[in-house]
Amino acid sequence: MTKRLRYLWVLLLLSSLPGLTPSAFAHHSFAMYANEKQIKFTGKVSRFDWTNPHVYIEMDGKDAKDAKGVSKHWTVECANISILGRLGWTFNMIKVGDEITVIVAPLHSGQPGALLKQVTLPDGRKMGNGNPAGPPDPALAGGNQP
Repeated sequence: MTKRLRYLWVLLLLSSLPGLTPSAFAHHSFAMYANEKQIKFTGKVSRFDWTNPHVYIEMDGKDAKDAKGVSKHWTVECANISILGRLGWTFNMIKVGDEITVIVAPLHSGQPGALLKQVTLPDGRKMGNGNPAGPPDPALAGGNQP
């Protein structure tokens, strides 16, 4: 490969890198969640996905403040496995059929999707979702935050 051709390849590679970074930063936005309107509900786990880039909990539950008391199928987004692992989470700590209580920031759209703030496991342990997601509302967490 000639020196000129190698120079062109390096120039092409370097010029393409700035185009990749905005999508990486956009991925980590929590703007779609209503952090100021956190809710707490209890439900039964129907699926627990311990995967990257995010761990997901699917569950059927209802918001205690919902006057209609209608149960919904929720998809709850958690941090990635490396963040959760540092907080003490394990791949098998939540199982299908477990009854858990979550504090979440729901989607602005009103759809039954949310960002986890805190989960209370069947054994009573309270687990957080890491610093990027932020803490649970103290009024919902009872002042006992993980």
